[in-house]
Amino acid sequence: MKRIIIGMLLFIIGTTSSQKISAQSNRTPGIRHQQFKEQRRIREGVATGELTRKESVRLQMQQAKIQHDKRFAKADGVVTPKERAILRSEQERASRNIFIEKHDMQHR
Repeated sequence: MKRIIIGMLLFIIGTTSSQKISAQSNRTPGIRHQQFKEQRRIREGVATGELTRKESVRLQMQQAKIQHDKRFAKADGVVTPKERAILRSEQERASRNIFIEKHDMQHR
Protein backbone atom coordinates (compact mmCIF):
# COMPACT_ATOMS: atom_id res chain seq x y z
CA MET A 1 0.00 0.00 0.00
CA LYS A 2 2.84 2.37 0.86
CA ARG A 3 4.45 1.72 -2.53
CA ILE A 4 1.26 2.69 -4.35
CA ILE A 5 0.87 5.91 -2.37
CA ILE A 6 4.54 6.83 -2.76
CA GLY A 7 4.38 5.99 -6.48
CA MET A 8 1.31 8.18 -6.95
CA LEU A 9 2.92 11.07 -5.05
CA LEU A 10 6.08 10.83 -7.15
CA PHE A 11 3.99 10.75 -10.32
CA ILE A 12 2.01 13.85 -9.26
CA ILE A 13 5.16 15.73 -8.28
CA GLY A 14 6.84 14.77 -11.56
CA THR A 15 3.95 15.92 -13.73
CA THR A 16 3.51 19.24 -11.95
CA SER A 17 7.23 20.04 -12.15
CA SER A 18 7.37 19.22 -15.86
CA GLN A 19 4.38 21.50 -16.44
CA LYS A 20 6.16 24.32 -14.62
CA ILE A 21 9.31 23.79 -16.69
CA SER A 22 7.41 23.79 -19.98
CA ALA A 23 5.45 26.88 -18.96
CA GLN A 24 8.66 28.72 -18.10
CA SER A 25 10.31 27.90 -21.41
CA ASN A 26 7.36 29.48 -23.21
CA ARG A 27 7.67 32.81 -21.39
CA THR A 28 9.43 35.81 -22.91
CA PRO A 29 9.51 38.51 -20.22
CA GLY A 30 12.64 40.25 -21.55
CA ILE A 31 11.21 40.47 -25.03
CA ARG A 32 7.87 41.76 -23.72
CA HIS A 33 9.61 44.41 -21.61
CA GLN A 34 11.64 45.60 -24.59
CA GLN A 35 8.48 45.85 -26.69
CA PHE A 36 6.86 48.07 -24.05
CA LYS A 37 9.91 50.32 -24.00
CA GLU A 38 9.96 50.64 -27.79
CA GLN A 39 6.23 51.39 -27.94
CA ARG A 40 6.77 54.15 -25.36
CA ARG A 41 9.65 55.59 -27.39
CA ILE A 42 7.45 55.68 -30.51
CA ARG A 43 4.59 57.39 -28.62
CA GLU A 44 7.00 59.96 -27.18
CA GLY A 45 8.46 60.61 -30.63
CA VAL A 46 5.00 61.26 -32.03
CA ALA A 47 4.07 63.50 -29.09
CA THR A 48 7.20 65.62 -29.40
CA GLY A 49 7.04 65.80 -33.18
CA GLU A 50 10.32 63.95 -33.70
CA LEU A 51 8.50 61.29 -35.73
CA THR A 52 6.37 61.97 -38.77
CA ARG A 53 3.15 60.07 -39.34
CA LYS A 54 4.77 57.92 -42.03
CA GLU A 55 7.75 57.09 -39.79
CA SER A 56 5.53 56.16 -36.85
CA VAL A 57 3.40 53.89 -39.03
CA ARG A 58 6.48 52.14 -40.37
CA LEU A 59 7.87 51.66 -36.84
CA GLN A 60 4.51 50.38 -35.58
CA MET A 61 4.41 47.86 -38.43
CA GLN A 62 7.88 46.68 -37.42
CA GLN A 63 6.65 46.21 -33.85
CA ALA A 64 3.63 44.27 -35.13
CA LYS A 65 5.94 41.93 -37.05
CA ILE A 66 7.97 41.28 -33.90
CA GLN A 67 4.75 40.50 -32.02
CA HIS A 68 3.66 38.14 -34.80
CA ASP A 69 7.02 36.37 -34.76
CA LYS A 70 6.83 36.06 -30.97
CA ARG A 71 3.40 34.43 -31.18
CA PHE A 72 4.67 32.09 -33.90
CA ALA A 73 7.64 31.11 -31.71
CA LYS A 74 5.30 30.37 -28.80
CA ALA A 75 2.85 28.38 -30.93
CA ASP A 76 4.51 25.01 -30.32
CA GLY A 77 4.78 25.64 -26.57
CA VAL A 78 8.55 26.17 -26.42
CA VAL A 79 10.58 29.23 -27.39
CA THR A 80 13.95 27.81 -28.41
CA PRO A 81 17.22 29.70 -27.89
CA LYS A 82 17.46 30.21 -31.66
CA GLU A 83 13.97 31.75 -31.75
CA ARG A 84 14.90 34.02 -28.82
CA ALA A 85 18.04 35.13 -30.65
CA ILE A 86 16.01 35.95 -33.76
CA LEU A 87 13.48 37.94 -31.72
CA ARG A 88 16.26 39.83 -29.93
CA SER A 89 17.98 40.72 -33.21
CA GLU A 90 14.67 41.96 -34.62
CA GLN A 91 14.21 44.11 -31.51
CA GLU A 92 17.73 45.52 -31.76
CA ARG A 93 17.08 46.45 -35.39
CA ALA A 94 13.77 48.06 -34.42
CA SER A 95 15.43 49.99 -31.61
CA ARG A 96 18.10 51.30 -34.01
CA ASN A 97 15.39 52.32 -36.48
CA ILE A 98 13.51 54.23 -33.78
CA PHE A 99 16.69 56.08 -32.84
CA ILE A 100 17.51 56.90 -36.48
CA GLU A 101 14.00 58.14 -37.25
CA LYS A 102 13.80 60.25 -34.10
CA HIS A 103 17.13 61.94 -34.85
CA ASP A 104 16.87 62.50 -38.60
CA MET A 105 15.77 66.14 -38.19
CA GLN A 106 12.38 65.59 -39.82
CA HIS A 107 9.51 67.11 -37.89
CA ARG A 108 5.77 67.09 -38.23
